[in-house]
Amino acid sequence: MRIAYFDAPSGLSGNMILGALIDAGLDESYLRKELLKLPTSNFKPQNKYQLITTKTKKQGLAGTYFNVFVKKEDKHRSLANILLIIKKSKLSRSVKSKSSTIFKRLAAAEAKVHGISVNKVHFHEVGAIDAIIDIVGACIGFEKLEIEKVYCSPLPNGKGKIVHAHGLLPNPAPAAAELLKGVPTYSAGIKGELVTPTGAAIITTVAESFGDLPRLKVEEIGYGAGSIDLPIPNLLRVFIGEAELPTEHDAILQIETNIDDMEPKRYDRAIAKIMKAGALDASVQPIRMKKQREAVKLEVQCRPEDKGKILNAVFTETTTIGTRIFLVKREKLRREIRQGKKISYLGSEIKRVKPEF
Repeated sequence: MRIAYFDAPSGLSGNMILGALIDAGLDESYLRKELLKLPTSNFKPQNKYQLITTKTKKQGLAGTYFNVFVKKEDKHRSLANILLIIKKSKLSRSVKSKSSTIFKRLAAAEAKVHGISVNKVHFHEVGAIDAIIDIVGACIGFEKLEIEKVYCSPLPNGKGKIVHAHGLLPNPAPAAAELLKGVPTYSAGIKGELVTPTGAAIITTVAESFGDLPRLKVEEIGYGAGSIDLPIPNLLRVFIGEAELPTEHDAILQIETNIDDMEPKRYDRAIAKIMKAGALDASVQPIRMKKQREAVKLEVQCRPEDKGKILNAVFTETTTIGTRIFLVKREKLRREIRQGKKISYLGSEIKRVKPEF
């Protein structure tokens, strides 16, 4: 599975997401060609906007700055109008569906903070075109780069106020704060808007979870640059590659011994005592040894720190005079006990549910 992980120490915006994807290998000419599939009757690039992509540096680190230069107009676009533009486009079904979902969530957040219905939310012409390019462009990028799942780091909040067309807004912007509900965030102690509403709408819609870098074989790394200068490099970094299974992993000891001179009835007691000593598991299986002797192999798994207690139980409860000890790596599903049930997860996906007595 091909995945993308966004590392956002200085936050993110729609254009930073696109800049990172372009820097990681998204062909800019392909992006421009796909954006032309938006209906020209409503959305004429030659009259309305210009795409600008430049290589830049932030405190010595190179990245790609993507921007949409929009001709100023006084028109406003409703959510219904924007969704119609996307619907009538010749873009793929996946891009249409994902970008429409992102816009609906953005509009719902704006409606909530302004105390109006979603149908009454209107995007100023400049902001609408900018958002359409950022949102639709990001979805085009995810599809072209064959990214199946997206993950992101926890997101930073900036300090101070945000200058808005109608005055000053708290930081983060109310719509961004609404979209970031349930997402791990923290104060970065940096003055300035770090997460924009458009960036928040994109990442909270497409990201599976927010946390540490998942296990993957990294193939591409891209840096999307922000427009302002910060105390730290204003870059959004994306890692793209093949995911490894999101299992938990550790190492335990496996203790083995072959026994051919012990009364079979004693094995039940021996296993019980070994488990009581702290073993993770213990089992016996029939084997045939040299000279055609029938025997039993005892296998015990334990934590390395419990080796002494386990060996004491083995030597006390069985007739063996020696063992073999191996360090064994394990890959396992994450497990939790909830309401009398053992639930096993592969990443965030539930794989097993069974009663735990």
